[in-house]
Amino acid sequence: MTKDRITAIVMTLFVWGFAGALFGAIFAGLYQVLLALGLMGWQALLVTTATAAVTTSAFYSAMPVALVGSMAGVLAAIGYLIVAGHDIHLVLMMTVTGGAGVIAGGFYAWMIARDSQPLAQALTGFTAGVLAGCVLALGLAISGQHVSLFVLAASVVALVGSLFQLSERWLVTHSTAWLPAGLSAPVVAGLIAAVVGASIGIMDGAMALTISSKAMIGQVVHDIPIGFMGGLSGGAITGLILELLGFRLEEHR
Repeated sequence: MTKDRITAIVMTLFVWGFAGALFGAIFAGLYQVLLALGLMGWQALLVTTATAAVTTSAFYSAMPVALVGSMAGVLAAIGYLIVAGHDIHLVLMMTVTGGAGVIAGGFYAWMIARDSQPLAQALTGFTAGVLAGCVLALGLAISGQHVSLFVLAASVVALVGSLFQLSERWLVTHSTAWLPAGLSAPVVAGLIAAVVGASIGIMDGAMALTISSKAMIGQVVHDIPIGFMGGLSGGAITGLILELLGFRLEEHR
């Protein structure tokens, strides 16, 4: 095995492991929140998988835009908390942070680049997330087996990552032609900022739930490390398998 091949494998393990860990952490936290809000198991699984897939694909494929959205979301959320104090409404907070992300993304597109690639990548991630969520929900319903959060996170990361990698080139190539380049960065940055704002709002504990907010937050905090490790394992293993099968990370565009 050559030095370049070893380097490629190590980079694949690092990048896919990081992406899987991010996905797993988002998946675990949001899944518990949606269950607490009263969604059924398959509904929570589908929404969580799609949301985590969009967020992770943005960081994986369009990191500058994702970072712009993250910074805008953090700053807008802090400003919202300063103004609103403890009287926080999650939907309003997501609207404010998402709007800040759209403005920041628009400024990025105006100053740096106007490219439909980020939105195409995010839509590819969304498609992979929806398909993976449907497959997992159907499989769990048919089997009737209880699956631990670690295994669930690893499985969903492996499935979403495989679908994303296999379909990315075709979907991105065909969608960039009709997606508006000027709206790509604002939309993606706005979505990331809204997710960041929701996360901060949830951790602040200011949600009107049918159960104790403190108990819900405690369960979320407990589940996030499990999802993180499950996603890390699933991402690293899947990335290594795809690398050995010939899906080169260095060919990713």
